[in-house]
Amino acid sequence: MKNLMITIGIAALALTGCAQSKDTGKPAIDLANFDNSVSPKEDFYQYACGGWMEANPLTAEYARYGIFDQLDKENQEKLKALIEELNSKPQEEGSVGAKIQMMYAMGLDSLKRNADGAAPVMEQLEAIKAVSDEKELSAMIGKMHVESASPFFGFYIGADEKNSTMNLLQFFQGGISMGDRDYYLLDDENTVKIRDAYKVYVNRLFTLAGYSAEEAAEAAKTVIDLETEIAKVSVDRATRRDVHKNYNKMTVKEFTSRFDFIDWEVFFKETGICKSEELNASQVTFFEGLTKLLKNVSLEDQKDYLAFKLLNSASNYLSEDFVNANFEFFGKTVQGREELQPLWKRSLSVVNRSLAEAFGQMYVEKYFPASSKEKMLEMVANLQTALGERIEALEWMSDKTKAKAQEKLGTFIVKVGYPDTWKDYTALEIKEDSYWANICRANVFSHNEMMKDEGKPVDRTQWGMSPQTVNAYYNPTTNEICFPAAILQPPFFNPDADDAVNYGGIGVVIGHEMTHGFGDQGRNYDKDGNISAWWTKEDEEKFNERAKVLVEQYDKIIVLDTLHADGSYTLGENIADQGGLLVSHQAYMNTLKGKETPADIDGFTHNQRFYIGYANLWAQNVRPQEIMRRTKTDVHSLGKWRVNAALKNIDDFYTAFDIKEGDAMYMAPEERINIW
Repeated sequence: MKNLMITIGIAALALTGCAQSKDTGKPAIDLANFDNSVSPKEDFYQYACGGWMEANPLTAEYARYGIFDQLDKENQEKLKALIEELNSKPQEEGSVGAKIQMMYAMGLDSLKRNADGAAPVMEQLEAIKAVSDEKELSAMIGKMHVESASPFFGFYIGADEKNSTMNLLQFFQGGISMGDRDYYLLDDENTVKIRDAYKVYVNRLFTLAGYSAEEAAEAAKTVIDLETEIAKVSVDRATRRDVHKNYNKMTVKEFTSRFDFIDWEVFFKETGICKSEELNASQVTFFEGLTKLLKNVSLEDQKDYLAFKLLNSASNYLSEDFVNANFEFFGKTVQGREELQPLWKRSLSVVNRSLAEAFGQMYVEKYFPASSKEKMLEMVANLQTALGERIEALEWMSDKTKAKAQEKLGTFIVKVGYPDTWKDYTALEIKEDSYWANICRANVFSHNEMMKDEGKPVDRTQWGMSPQTVNAYYNPTTNEICFPAAILQPPFFNPDADDAVNYGGIGVVIGHEMTHGFGDQGRNYDKDGNISAWWTKEDEEKFNERAKVLVEQYDKIIVLDTLHADGSYTLGENIADQGGLLVSHQAYMNTLKGKETPADIDGFTHNQRFYIGYANLWAQNVRPQEIMRRTKTDVHSLGKWRVNAALKNIDDFYTAFDIKEGDAMYMAPEERINIW
């Protein structure tokens, strides 16, 4: 599943007054968000968002703080209030309410965790140390995949991308704890600094787990050397986005015989895999490389690696010395954060992951009005019409491909707010033994829920996000767009704001997700969610020519010092940002047909308010370390470029703000590119 997020920022002229929402109490456009020292013609992002950024400086707990984070912060307070409400009255033993209560309370109980130290993880660690042969090693790898970590690789049950009605066992590359291969392989000053800090971190975890100084140093070297070798056989970011290269269906028998670095029969038994005759090996070259690699790695070295994977996964749920070690590396060094989040926020996030839909049901009942869903469905229908009009008007696409695109658009599944049925958490057991033990039980529960889908048809009623998530997504294998309840609030959606602002906000989000169905990845899937060659060869070439221009535009952007944006890696999101803007604006203009032009509000025309509404979504402050991290790991461009770079390609934006040659926001017409 491709989960997609959105952010926006725009600017307007400095005047007085604002249009207030009757119910939310929040302005449609807050004039305090602007930086009036900057012209919208020179830096639209700074002009539209500079006031917000000045008023919302980074606090010690954040590596990035933007509108999404602000909404998430507000949501945290709402979710905390729900728990406090649960705590105000007795909960039946074994009920969902009691489970939420207990998981949250365990997270808050730092005194118990400090008293326990490494004890909650020691039984698992000793079991790893006791492994004596390949079968036991394979069983341990399987056990860890179920309850604690994912050594060497990952797997899941998900739709077969060439037979999307059926689920398929899927294996993919993994095994490196820093997340991206570049951290292990590049030799620039910043990467070397991060790698040096990682060595300290790995050593620290072994030391906290009771290893002697000599043992810890040796084990840490083993882990880092092995992860570095795994990084070398891992495929790069761009390759991971190529849907064709990542579909490699084969029989289970072929996979297990070709990649025999573990005893698969034992692994399958431990993980409960029993119904699959076929699977997809997403990155075949990775598994080829891993097979060669691990055949030359001793049992003892692999045990050290497993021990670290366990300790790393457990570190945030053990005593404060473990938590602080994890934060020192991942929080401070990698992200640039200065302080841990307050304990209650960390505890809340665990509940939010472990009992997501149970928490979501409570959230929806209290905070989500039915009227918001109705308005959203109306806007979605309007945007579908607009996208259909834009497809029909494309000069570069043939009628044959247009017809197929219209079919796909017409079969979009739309999910708004929350699922029709809620997940049953009866099988999830929460006990008072240790926080880490409960985390493991929650992991086992999630694994078992996933394994229920093995060998079965895809359940298209399932949601990929919980209702309380401030985000949205498009899933190509089900051809669905989803907008959880939590994103349907200001500034994304304000039920009492003027239409221009709402279409610039949630409208662009809707259009963004729709456009994903026709982006560099989504276009490879047909109306039924199958990878299919439904484009003519000529149309594919024309699309690629246009996409190449967009890649080159973003590649030129310097995000920090000498670091450039990665136009190839962010291509899908950049196409969707641009498409979302174009489709939503057309949908908005369609609503005005036969009506008088809306009057100016706060001195802004309705077209200006549309682009301001968009820009304001992407206001954010980001630490330099986080900029570097996100450039390596995030398929989304930074907020500034989701505004400035996207808008430079939109002709109507030039008209709205009178952008002319010589202005910094100007791009020559022949250099602009519109795909959808």
